Amino acid sequence: WPRSFQQRCGFRKAARKPETRKVESEPGPPHAESSEAAVPRRTSTPHCDQQAPPSSPRAFGRLVRPLVFTVGFTGCSFGSAAIWQYESLKSRVQSYFDEIRADWLEKMRPQKRGDLRKEINQWWHSLSEGQRTVTGIIAANAIVFCCWRVPSLQRSMMKYFTANPASKTLCSPMLLSTFSHFSFFHMAANMYVLWSFSTSAVSMLGREQFVAVYLSAGVVSSFVSYVCKMATGRFGPSLGASGAIMTVLAAVCTKMPEAKLAIIFLPMFTFTAANALKAIVAMDTAGVVLGWKFFDHAAHLGGALFGV
Repeated sequence: WPRSFQQRCGFRKAARKPETRKVESEPGPPHAESSEAAVPRRTSTPHCDQQAPPSSPRAFGRLVRPLVFTVGFTGCSFGSAAIWQYESLKSRVQSYFDEIRADWLEKMRPQKRGDLRKEINQWWHSLSEGQRTVTGIIAANAIVFCCWRVPSLQRSMMKYFTANPASKTLCSPMLLSTFSHFSFFHMAANMYVLWSFSTSAVSMLGREQFVAVYLSAGVVSSFVSYVCKMATGRFGPSLGASGAIMTVLAAVCTKMPEAKLAIIFLPMFTFTAANALKAIVAMDTAGVVLGWKFFDHAAHLGGALFGV
């Protein structure tokens, strides 16, 4: 099932300078601070330049902007999907007549052997509508994964492609982190699950609504992660498409609870979609309560609830 890899970087407290006590004595030369205290020590472990985690109850005020962004982005996504769906319906009527004309011209034109463009078109049209829809999402995730391998982009990637409520940049990472994976296995697992459920999800929601649900789910799951981190004080950057994929999985499992599912490495063990969803929600709930840190269980849970 989809998993979310949560990177964490410890927030390092600045070394406390030794206080110099004032001694009432005869004036003399000023006392110079030792060079050992003035020069910071080098450490081999890298640390990310993040803002110190807020600790006061007023820190929840930092969630106002992410909340407004979540509501606004979700509303705009579904509104744009409705307009896109209307325009698609109009274009399908026109394309029907264009396809009839294109087929007639194709029969009149002499056939070429080994035409690469034709083979690519045949492969593309052999895919389901859902698979064609998620191809762009998978390509975007692959591009972002390659950007993580560029050393000069590390600072920008940490700032904009990881979601952390303690960071100065709060809103844009809520969406961009949905397309961000640092580990190849993490990306491969998420994209495999997305590809597997894409056909059922798109046939159930439609291409336009599916894109709106997927993008909105990424923002909603990031916001739930923000709230959980602020409430528990366990801060750290998160990234991955697991929250959005959990929405897709939950929507399909809710609509088709009796569908049979299996794990890729253990195909002999099958279970119903309803039982799989219950097990995943139970595991993520336990992770939130018990404070498991390897996955962003709050984002998983938020995505699943949004999909239901």
